[in-house]
Amino acid sequence: MYSFRKNNAVIILIFIIGILTVFTGNSNAFCSPNKPQVSSLHLATFDVDATPPIGTQLTYDREVNKWDLGLRAKGVVITGAGQPIVICAVDWIGIANDGQDAFKEALAEAAGTIPDRVVVHTVHQHDSPECDFGAEKMLKDLGLDPGCYEGTFEREVIDRLKTAVKQSMEHQQVFTQIGLGEAKVYKVASNRRINGPDGKFLATRYSTTTDPKLRALPEGLIDPMVSLISFWNQDKPVAVLSFYATHPQSYYRTGVANPDFPGLARFYRQLAVPQALHIHFNGAGGNLTAGKYNDGSMENRDILARRLADGMKRAWEATKKQPVSPEAINWASEPIVLPLAKNISDLEGKLKTMDPIYRANNLYKLVLLKRSQAGKNINISCLSVGNARVVFLPGEPFVEYQLGAKAMRPDKFVAVAGYGDYGTGYICTAAAYSEGGYESSEASGVTAEVEQRLMTVLHKLLDK
Repeated sequence: MYSFRKNNAVIILIFIIGILTVFTGNSNAFCSPNKPQVSSLHLATFDVDATPPIGTQLTYDREVNKWDLGLRAKGVVITGAGQPIVICAVDWIGIANDGQDAFKEALAEAAGTIPDRVVVHTVHQHDSPECDFGAEKMLKDLGLDPGCYEGTFEREVIDRLKTAVKQSMEHQQVFTQIGLGEAKVYKVASNRRINGPDGKFLATRYSTTTDPKLRALPEGLIDPMVSLISFWNQDKPVAVLSFYATHPQSYYRTGVANPDFPGLARFYRQLAVPQALHIHFNGAGGNLTAGKYNDGSMENRDILARRLADGMKRAWEATKKQPVSPEAINWASEPIVLPLAKNISDLEGKLKTMDPIYRANNLYKLVLLKRSQAGKNINISCLSVGNARVVFLPGEPFVEYQLGAKAMRPDKFVAVAGYGDYGTGYICTAAAYSEGGYESSEASGVTAEVEQRLMTVLHKLLDK
């Protein structure tokens, strides 16, 4: 008798729970089998004009005109997996130090998150602005013309981004899947450092290389792959993130702000897949240029763009989608204590005699030194989404770091974005500092010890 009553009570309890779940909508068992399940993951996209007005001092020249395609600042906000994650790419040469702080704080406030879950990268086009509010303050405090560091326009772009992100958060789209695809890009990137038979630096193959002997040499060590990570709402693409490593110059010093060949390639893909916002990131391309395939002829801009766009197209066609849940998304960051070059402190005594070009290429390293002395470190971040890992690196890292990150996790789809905090300058390999050459001898703000420290951080992030 007791068993019978107990069984009846269980049956009644199950019946009541079933009725309640029908009315509250908390049980999938009573939903229509044909109704797709709603994901709790959402994606907001934003895209603003980042082209300065005519007359603005760009990194190297004063702007005298605009191109048909201007500069953009674009990105995504991922919500539903902890605090929102903001990923932004800007068509500028670099954003460093206090400029990074300002961008991250503004985007974090607009998205309702914290600055540590925001990354801001540049595509590194040379006919574009440079941003470092610390350098601006340093020069103004000395009564000097801040030149390319004058930040009025940069602050306007930050305000535009804040508004755009806030508005985008009101129009988020569900995403249920991610897509992963990659393909080779042919005849674009080549290694810029040419070493002699003794292993020492011999010559630089710049973005524009007119010497036929240098152009005839092999591509050298590159990463030929363009990687695409796309976000999908069922069968509808919402955003596409592309990653490819090389300096993005065809020709420059024109006084005309333009996104160069990566911006053109991105535009071609936007036309081909207009449903999704296309956002491009430069990979670890510090020691790569298009120099083997570019003599500086103006027609090469479109030739290089179409070659990159062709790789993007084939990567898109090779894309394989996979379901994604909040549990499959993770954000991790690790501070890195950078071994700063000893000669950086010498820059302080040269401030009043520096020419504008030298300041543009070096002053951010002095700001980085002072920030480091104040205990401020740069963070290396990693986004895990499904089977993909995206590593976000500062400065102008050599391609060996990108290839090294991919080798650490051959079981994952690893993409790398370089050109985060621009304050470091070039981040070379340990060997390059003994080989010599422009990147390691003149343009790097760190020393050979950086390789071990950075690889240790990468291992830590990619092993999680």
